[in-house]
Amino acid sequence: MISLQDISVRFGGDTLFDKVSVMISPQDKIGLVGRNGAGKSTLLKLIIGEESPSEGTIAISQDLTLGYLPQQMKIADGKSVMDEVLSAFDELNRINARIDFLQDQLESRTDYESDEYGELIQEISEKTEYVSMHGFDSLEGEAERMLTGLGFERTDFIRPTSEFSGGWRMRIELAKLLLKNPDILLLDEPTNHLDIVSIDWLEGFLKQYKGIIILISHDRAFLDAITDKTFEISLQKLTVYVAPYSKYLILKEERYEQELAAYENQQKMIAETEKFIERFRYKATKSVQVQSRIKQLNKIDRLEIEKPETGAIRISFPPAPRAGSVVLNMKNVTKEYGDHVVLKDVNLAIERGHKIALLGKNGEGKSTCIKTILQEIEYQGDIVLGRNVEIGYFAQNQDQILNNSKTVFETLDSIAVGDVRTKVRDILGAFYFSGDDVEKKVAVLSGGERNRLAMAKLMLQPYNLLILDEPTNHLDIQSKAVLKAALKKYDGTVILVSHDRDFLHGLTTHLYEVKNTQIKEIIGDLKSYLKRLHTEELSSNSQNSKKNENKTVANSQKKQLFDKKEWDRRVRKVKTEISRLETQIEKLEREKADINATMIGQAGNVSPDLYTKHADMQKEIERSENDWEVLLHKLSGLEAENQ
Repeated sequence: MISLQDISVRFGGDTLFDKVSVMISPQDKIGLVGRNGAGKSTLLKLIIGEESPSEGTIAISQDLTLGYLPQQMKIADGKSVMDEVLSAFDELNRINARIDFLQDQLESRTDYESDEYGELIQEISEKTEYVSMHGFDSLEGEAERMLTGLGFERTDFIRPTSEFSGGWRMRIELAKLLLKNPDILLLDEPTNHLDIVSIDWLEGFLKQYKGIIILISHDRAFLDAITDKTFEISLQKLTVYVAPYSKYLILKEERYEQELAAYENQQKMIAETEKFIERFRYKATKSVQVQSRIKQLNKIDRLEIEKPETGAIRISFPPAPRAGSVVLNMKNVTKEYGDHVVLKDVNLAIERGHKIALLGKNGEGKSTCIKTILQEIEYQGDIVLGRNVEIGYFAQNQDQILNNSKTVFETLDSIAVGDVRTKVRDILGAFYFSGDDVEKKVAVLSGGERNRLAMAKLMLQPYNLLILDEPTNHLDIQSKAVLKAALKKYDGTVILVSHDRDFLHGLTTHLYEVKNTQIKEIIGDLKSYLKRLHTEELSSNSQNSKKNENKTVANSQKKQLFDKKEWDRRVRKVKTEISRLETQIEKLEREKADINATMIGQAGNVSPDLYTKHADMQKEIERSENDWEVLLHKLSGLEAENQ
């Protein structure tokens, strides 16, 4: 299906891939992993054709369709959400328009035995079959299912796409891509802009997907649920593991131990050989052996191993100062934006030591709730912090509000006070900023680096209430694992918003759902909560299915009415043409009779032109009678259709 043969990619003097070869088979579900900068996104661009290899070949079956969702893409404006999603079927729309055109052409022609007439019928048949295979009649229903699964309300369908944030517009592009149902689906961090509910829906959809999937994601649970193979990019090579992510980690560790043993043995042999060469280099009696050892060293294919990521984030939050038993109390809190009510009479008490997760769809009010607690926005009601509560806050856009003109070191040093100023470099080192990294400008940092720097700011003083809004955005899987471990050991209180199920699992002590302007505690764990959402979705789909059935019946009735009108039009057209031919034949017969009478009157002296005219007249009558018979046959067929 997809073959990469001896692929090499070089940028300037740097090599990203060195003679990579791999075969991707039908229905493979592949997780693409590797360190940041290893070349994961580049590999997708090579397959889609956006970039070309420096060497090697990429072969993809010509009959396969490809769909690609990059991390960032340009999104068009000017249409409603539904119209933009349905634009995924512009090709089908063009084909339907072509079918209509061909049918009009067919009905206006009378050369029923010609090759051109047969070619028209063949093209109509092929295009009609294509449209039928792609379910053109059910496209709008499929679009509705995609959009609701990805978090859109039905009232959103008619809203202009320009009214939505970048994250929501990426969901529109994802819906368009999934509706096209390509044979090969390339997804680069598709969950970045999704909430936990939409991620769960997308996971279920992709698990049933029939085509090839190549997926880049930092969501461990998502990878485990969807993929059955893992492609690891490391040291300019690609290694295939026939296993999902979690099992891949076990196999990788086993492989690393084997490679480390082989590497150490080779290093030992090289050291002994070099020692021998150095010792006997100038002894004539050993010159042959020395030259032999030198040649032996030159021929060695030196092994390389990639060390485990021991340098990822190592966090230890400062001990939390003692606070009162109730850290936060919200009483009758209401927040409105004009006529739009986000929170209504919310009552919530959070006790010391609780680790709270706020769950719910994007736009329900999770971040708004946090901003009311922080007094960043106005609200009605009362919010009372407990005794001695000190809040440490990580905003969802924390990485964006860093000062780009400062260096990594200056970012922390400028706000550190007292003895902690002497520990700034140690704190940065704990967040994988060492050596020259601390002198980098914030402006050149990647998304993950900026998030790590923002998290490091929370280390500058002890807090007893941490409020973290999407802290795992842009963090790789290893970094998230270490952050999770640190939060589990943290002895203070945590209010957390996250869509990462693996990150939440085993970390939180209480779950709260933000929905329909309320915040209510969830009974049970995260798994049971998601299962309940599935049940609710099935019930909603059942109700919508009944509505769609009614809509289908109505559409069917309209179609029958349309078909009857179309049938009447075609019958009238054929009957009119039959009547015209009958009149024409009668006229030709009269003209032929007149010619016969003239020829009889000119017996023995008939003009040659008159013979020619008589012959032409006879041929015209025969052609008209043949067309008349074909139309009678066509009329008979049309009448049979309506019986």
